[in-house]
This record gives sequence, C-alpha cells and structure tokens, in this order.
Amino acid sequence: MATRLSDVTPVDWRTPIVLALAVFIIYTIDRLLDVRRYEDKKTKLPLTARHRFHYQYAPLLWRVVIGAGVLALILTYYLPTSVVKFGIGLGGICAAYVGAVFRLPERHPALLLKEPLVALLYAAGIWGSVWVQRPLVRGIEVAEGLMFLGIAFQNLLLFAVMEQRESPNQPLFSLATVLGRERCDTILRWLTFLVVATGLTLCFVTDDRFAQRSALMLAIMSLTLYAIQRYPNYFVKSERYRWLGDGVFWMPALVL
Repeated sequence: MATRLSDVTPVDWRTPIVLALAVFIIYTIDRLLDVRRYEDKKTKLPLTARHRFHYQYAPLLWRVVIGAGVLALILTYYLPTSVVKFGIGLGGICAAYVGAVFRLPERHPALLLKEPLVALLYAAGIWGSVWVQRPLVRGIEVAEGLMFLGIAFQNLLLFAVMEQRESPNQPLFSLATVLGRERCDTILRWLTFLVVATGLTLCFVTDDRFAQRSALMLAIMSLTLYAIQRYPNYFVKSERYRWLGDGVFWMPALVL
C-alpha cells in the first residue's frame, strides 16, 4: 500500500521480503531473550502462551532465526543502496533497543518507552524503506505514514491495557500500568479521533483515488482497534483482541 501511494519508480521486489524477515527476526529474538531471563530466574513473571511456545521450541527457533538472517543477508546484496543504508541505520537502532531491554531490570523507567518506540521503529521500517527509493515524497504519503504510526501506537497501548485486564494481580510493567486505565482509554480515543479525522480530510483534499481508499482503510483499522477498546470483556476472552488487533495490519491488502 505504501508503495502504490506514489508510483514514481518501481520499488525493488526484495524490499518487502527482507523487511518481513527482519520483523520476524527482531520479534523472535525479543521473545527468546525474554524466556532466557525466565530460565536464568532473572524474572518472576509467569510465562504467557506466546512465551511458553518460544520456551518450548527455543533451540528450533534459534536455528530458524539464523536461517532467516542468512536469507535476509543474501537478499540484501540485491537491494538498492539507499535501502541498504537506511536498513543499517534502523537495524542498528533495533539491535540497540533489544539489547538494552534484555539488560535492564524489570521496572526500569526506560521500559516505558517501549510502546511509542516500537511503534516508531515499525512504521519507519515499512514506510521509510519505500520513501528512500523515491525521488520525492508527497505530503499525503507523509500524512498516511503518520496515520499508520498512530495506529501502531494505538495497537501496542491497547494490548498493554488488555494484558493488564488479563492479569490484574500481576500486571506487566508498561505504559498502561503507570498511566492507569482511564488515561490510556482517553489517549486511545484521541488517537482514534485523530486518525479517522485525518483519513476523512485526505479524502477531500486529494483526487488520487488510491490515496482516498488507503486513507479510509487506515481509518477503518483504527476504528477496529477502538471496537476492541469499547468491548474489552468480550475481546479479552481467549485473547481475541490479539487475533483482531494484529489482524488489522492485514487490512491494507484489501485496497490493493
């Protein structure tokens, strides 16, 4: 979707493959380091279903991560120079983040940056890897990139709130536990309002039909997350919020 918004030059087809591999590697290593802390008894937090999966299959997952890393390195050779330079910079930041999180104690104040920082890195990887291949980036692309950033932060903060509902007696240390549920609900409502308002505004200020469709899809993604926030008791059961909350990031495929 980010690629089609400004079809000035073709984006290298290997870019999304390397990006997907990088996201998988970062997410998996983050989980594997979490379970290693549990194994070394550096944390007393109970293992979630996701962490139990990574704990049980850790040896296999480490081999898969290495294989994914080798494949990503091979494909990197064929990427445009601008993407490689961008990836080195962003990859270094991601590596520093994962390393710092692994070393910090459980309730270090720096961990409160997790939700906004991960949202920023995620959005930057998707939109930045396209923009560095463009001679010009239009304002509407920047606006929709910021909408996506807001949705990514909305997703992460919402998940932190829902995790707090799942384990009220032993909540994970996050922005949600510090701000409290009421403040988080207010922030999430404002994020929804800003994303939807921006999407509707873009529909009136541009004649680009694909830009209009993608802006509306981003607004629908935000509204879907708001529905989870609005009916938490339903979506907290069987971790329904995770399936739908992460599923919204497949929704842009509907406008392609």
